[in-house]
Amino acid sequence: TGGSYRTIQRFFHTQIDWASVQWRFFERFVFRPDTVYLLAGDESIVSKSGKHTHGMGWFFSSILNTAIPGLAFFSIAIIDVTSRRAYPLSTQQVIRSEEEKEQTRKRKQKRKCKAPKRPPGRPKGSKNKQKADLPLSPELQRILLQGQAVMNLIRDKLSVTYFVLDGHFGNAFATAMVRQMGLHILSKMAHNAQLYQPPTPEQKAQHPRLKYGTRIDYQHLPATLLVARTTEAGYCTEVYQASCLHKHFADLINVVIIVRTHLESGRAGHVVLFSSDLRLDAVTLIDYYALRFQIEFTFRDAKQYFGLEDFMGVKAVSIQNAVGLSFFLVNLSRYLLEALRLSYPGAGVHDLKAFYRARHYIAAVLKCIPEKAGLISYSDLIEQVCRPGLIHPKQNGQTELEFAA
Repeated sequence: TGGSYRTIQRFFHTQIDWASVQWRFFERFVFRPDTVYLLAGDESIVSKSGKHTHGMGWFFSSILNTAIPGLAFFSIAIIDVTSRRAYPLSTQQVIRSEEEKEQTRKRKQKRKCKAPKRPPGRPKGSKNKQKADLPLSPELQRILLQGQAVMNLIRDKLSVTYFVLDGHFGNAFATAMVRQMGLHILSKMAHNAQLYQPPTPEQKAQHPRLKYGTRIDYQHLPATLLVARTTEAGYCTEVYQASCLHKHFADLINVVIIVRTHLESGRAGHVVLFSSDLRLDAVTLIDYYALRFQIEFTFRDAKQYFGLEDFMGVKAVSIQNAVGLSFFLVNLSRYLLEALRLSYPGAGVHDLKAFYRARHYIAAVLKCIPEKAGLISYSDLIEQVCRPGLIHPKQNGQTELEFAA
């Protein structure tokens, strides 16, 4: 864009409300009132070396399957259910408090040392706890504040019902956090989660104080819970749905169990999805949870194309600006690609960069042409110059491109 390096330095050290910037862009160019939207949240790790970068610490990388030195960012994105794309809205750096670090150390020690087995029965003097008032961990408190800020930003324009999170948040504490935001959670439980059906009238008649009915046996699921069965490519997929109780949850939860069986060998595996919305049907719940992965593509694009993996800032403000700019370019590129793909189906970020780089060069060349050189078809010339740099060929029968400068 031009300007001196000092101008760039001033930009990166300026306080910018990136959540408002992202929302204004989404509201102006992407938002459609007739579309269903979800919120999704996830954490991304950026590897870093050195000791002076703000927020530097050790974070678990799922790609490398180990803890690495670097920075962590929690991102909340809006997912368009119709176009099946995610648009980053709020990204905050994860700064762990001393309390959170101490909890992590205790969990590691607990895994290493086997605790003595507790005798059966309820310990003497223990009291009932209110499951609805679960204490939130420092991590969940941080996400709650970020989520509430997002809801305050979009509430007047956008109606959202569900917050989609990965299996790390498939517990009662995260559910309580999402409910405080005024949303319903969509997440995944552990494969061996202890779920119970509500007691039947016959069971209540025999045991009036019974709270939990029959426990869910994942190896022998009741046929009455089956809602769908499909067979494809040698696999049988069965979908079960039920309103279940869990001893850590205050209320009933909507549970969907997907069982996939290899017909030849008989081997089977299952996944347990759940939501706090009891009215959500199984097909929609599965589809919404599958859309959660779209936020991973925003991380990929930000790292691969827009500098999230290799920015050089060390101060808190410069880091936030580098990250905010990366995710803003993700949103901008997705908006521009919709127009480019009308003539070049399958075009990606590389094609977009090639097109606008050529556009920049040809515009500079045209400025050097004398005024009396005659009329030049600007749009046709731009497309001819841009075409050699594109990966995907132009589709026949399409009209010429018209892009905003």
